[in-house]
Amino acid sequence: MDNSRLWTKNFIIDSTANFFIYLVYYTLTVIIAIYAMDELHTSPGAAGFASGIFILTALFSRIFTGKTIEQIGQKKILFIGLAIYFLATFLYFSADNIVLLLLIRSLHGIGFGISATATGTIIANIIPSARRGEGIGYYAMSVTLASAIGPFLGIYMNQHISFTAIFTSCAVVLAISLIAALLLKVNNMPSVSVPAQVKKEKFNLHSFIEFNALPIAIIGGLLGFFYSSIISFLASYTREINLINAGSTFFIVYSIVILLSRPITGRLFDKKGANFVMYPSFLVFAIGMVFLSYAHTNFMLLLAGGLLGFGFGTFMSSGQAIAIALTPRNHMGLATSTFFSLTDGGVGIGPLFLGLLVPYVGFRGLYEIMAVGTIFTMYLYYLLHGRKKTASSL
Repeated sequence: MDNSRLWTKNFIIDSTANFFIYLVYYTLTVIIAIYAMDELHTSPGAAGFASGIFILTALFSRIFTGKTIEQIGQKKILFIGLAIYFLATFLYFSADNIVLLLLIRSLHGIGFGISATATGTIIANIIPSARRGEGIGYYAMSVTLASAIGPFLGIYMNQHISFTAIFTSCAVVLAISLIAALLLKVNNMPSVSVPAQVKKEKFNLHSFIEFNALPIAIIGGLLGFFYSSIISFLASYTREINLINAGSTFFIVYSIVILLSRPITGRLFDKKGANFVMYPSFLVFAIGMVFLSYAHTNFMLLLAGGLLGFGFGTFMSSGQAIAIALTPRNHMGLATSTFFSLTDGGVGIGPLFLGLLVPYVGFRGLYEIMAVGTIFTMYLYYLLHGRKKTASSL
């Protein structure tokens, strides 16, 4: 048996399931606020909260899943998460007021958080250690494709079919994920059985946070915070600068660049070490923010999209690889949840704070601040991880 083989049946199945999990997330993200305002007649603020509460509950479920997955098992946790995610989709049919919608969105976020953490942990155990950077880079393409296709599908379906049909389509997609998960063959992590004395322990941060992965997770939280400025305000920004057409294809260019670059950066990560790809990812992301802040033409806006795609996409796959490499094998689930919990947290809380800045600095000023913040984060990466000897050999 070739232990260095990457494209196994399990690798393909897990990546496909992850693609569908994120496809539903991105598809609903772009239409849920519209649904709340048009169908439930809520205020824009309440509609925005209905969208954001999904991320917050997903964040908390990731934290708890990272620990639980070691005790219950990876495949079983994946089924639990997918079942919650799938069943919650049907509840949207009965959402006739904002309170009920918030409860459904919260439950949906929990299912998403559990499912996404499980697929990320499973893939970490499937990928050969010698090809970790390359493998996670390919796996992360499932999220990249979903981030490009999902918003497009959401907007397109919102224009042509009913909300009921949209929710039904999402349920069908998640049903396919459940079927795909049945075909997975996953070996449990070494320490699935938990000693009795450990079970009796009271609340302990080590049960929910993998401290070896915390430094790179903090960096991920900051970069996610900066990235949220793009997700939240790009549509308004492109409308303000009269580049709406280019704005509609921004994320397509963003995703294409990630798809083309990840196989290369993944191999470089494995051969040259983390720092070789991490420092350029910060620099390119910062430059992309500068280009975005000064965009006056379609070309400049789309160029910014490509640069930002390379920078953030490279960081996400490499950051996850670093978190896993620094962690004992039996804590991979905890490392995965720690990294994505902080990164998702940054994306989730970013709009709440950055929205307060826009009236004072404008969109262009906001993206300039994000560029400066990225350079600061690159220095913080050096302090927390980059200067260590292990950083060049991961």
